[in-house]
Order: sequence, then C-alpha cells, then structure tokens
Amino acid sequence: MKHRLKFAGKKLIRMLLLLLGVSLLTFLLMWASPLDPLQTNVGQTALGSMTQEQIAELEAYWGVDMPPAQRYLGWLSGVLHGDFGTSLLYRQPVLTVIGERLANSVGLMAAAWIFAGVLGLVLGMLAGAYRNRWPDRVIRGYCLLISSTPAFWLAILLLMIFAVELGWLPVGLAVPMGLQADSVTFIDRLRHGILPVLTLSMTGVANIALHTREKLIEVLSSDYILFAKARGESQTSIFLRHGLRNVSLPAMTLQFVSISEIIGGSVLVEQVFSYPGLGQAAVTAGLGSDLPLLLGITVITAAIVFAGNLAADLLYGVIDPKIRRRAAKL
Repeated sequence: MKHRLKFAGKKLIRMLLLLLGVSLLTFLLMWASPLDPLQTNVGQTALGSMTQEQIAELEAYWGVDMPPAQRYLGWLSGVLHGDFGTSLLYRQPVLTVIGERLANSVGLMAAAWIFAGVLGLVLGMLAGAYRNRWPDRVIRGYCLLISSTPAFWLAILLLMIFAVELGWLPVGLAVPMGLQADSVTFIDRLRHGILPVLTLSMTGVANIALHTREKLIEVLSSDYILFAKARGESQTSIFLRHGLRNVSLPAMTLQFVSISEIIGGSVLVEQVFSYPGLGQAAVTAGLGSDLPLLLGITVITAAIVFAGNLAADLLYGVIDPKIRRRAAKL
C-alpha cells in the first residue's frame, strides 16, 4: 500500500507540473501569434471608423494592453481559485462553454476509443496467429495504409461516400437541423455520430493492432509455449490462456496512451463534420484569439490525456508490483 501511494503521488506531482508547462507554452504561442485580435474579430474597416477611446476599450477587453507576464499570472491565479475566466467570443464562463462542448465530444471520443481498442486487439491477435499468411498480410497492409492517412482526408472520403453519394448518413452536425432540443431522439444523435466515430476509430486501430501482432508472435515463439505444446495443450487453449493474457496488458497500455490521438484527431474530424464539440471550439478559440477559452480547453484536454497515462501506469503497477516498486524508488 505504501509503495502504491508513493507511486501515485509522484505521478500526480509530475502531472501537475506538466499541466503548468502546457499552459505556459500555449500562452506563449498565442502571444507570439501574428493574428491581431482586434482585426480578426472586429475588422479593419470597423476599426477605422472608431475613436481612440473605443479602440482602447477593445484593447482592454482583448487584453492587448496588458503585459504578457501580468496576463498569464492573472489567469493562473484565477485557475488556482477555480475560475478559468470568461470566453471573449462566447461571453460566457470558460467552464460553461467547455462543459457544453465536452458533453457533445465525450460520447464521440469514448465510443471511438473503445471501438479502436477492441478492434485493434482482435486484428492484432488475428494477424499474429496467422503470421505471414493472407490474413496477416491484409491486416498489416490496412494498418500501414491507415497509419499514413490523415484523419481529415479519411473524414472527407467517408463523408463523400456515405453521406453525399449514398445518402445513408447525415452530412454533418450533431443533431438534425430545424428540430427543437426536446424533439431530438437518441437515434438522431446516433446517426449523426456514426461517421465521426468511424473516422476516429479507424485511425486509432493501427498502432494497437501492429503492436499486439508483434507481441503475440514473440509469445508464441517462447520456450514455455513449446513446452505447453509438448504437454498436449490444444491450440485454442494456448492462444487464450497464454497468448491473450500476455498481449492484453501492453494493448491496454497503448489504449490509454492513445487518448491523446483520439483528442487530437477529433479537432480535425469535428471541423470536417461541423460537429459542435470541444475540438471545433478549440479551433474557433485559436483563430479568434480567445485566449481564456483556448487555455482552458488545452489544460482540460491535457489533464484528460495525463489522467489516461496515469491510469495506465497505475493499472500496470497493480498487475505487476515490480514496476510499482521500481517506480517508487525513482
């Protein structure tokens, strides 16, 4: 128990330091951006017709007149008190905007994450079991092809085929246009989420499948598998008792690490499908120089990614105590 608490405590401290570094890096990148918040959101023509007092008020609203260090420290002080500020574009608290958008994205990303993990594990084990035969060659070819395909290009391709040409699924958005919120059914949301989920899950399969394949081949070539065959164990028993047990842990670790890929891919996929999720809000905040909203989205998504990595480390430590004790000594 002592080792477990020490292991988790060090991981949490590292996660907090990483979150601080991510927020600082995001702030510096936004500060160095060539985009002028006033020209981007107000327009050059409108600025030309304003008085100096009006321009000064706009500069104060967008934080242009404030020194960068003071602006960042002010934001950080607010975060430590639970206040992420107010979105400059939506004119709502940042946490309110993120909560609304995250509610749309969490189901999308969770479904894609689970589907990609299960499919990657199945394909990887199938490829490892049929090494150098046609199932293995087909799966490896698919993984290599899909891993080099940009997510937005795949999203556009699926959109053109299933929404435009065949008309089986909606073109975009999260719900049908023109319907009131109480009229939207679960089936409507499901149909609008199929293509984004399919895109995200297809791009997340390759790493898990290829890694599982290599691990299964290594396991099936080990001495204790040869000993199990000599004892007369069936191929099915060897595959399930030894193969699945040894490849599931690395696959689980990769699955938690892939959270960052799912979140990163959702930014582009939501743009293609006009899906009102957290990824689309991040793009809008970046292009509109909405610093409080972008910082809030960056920190919260980074916290989700780090929490996934922490969960993988903790689960790994629970299953293999040697790793936990070794990490606690570091």
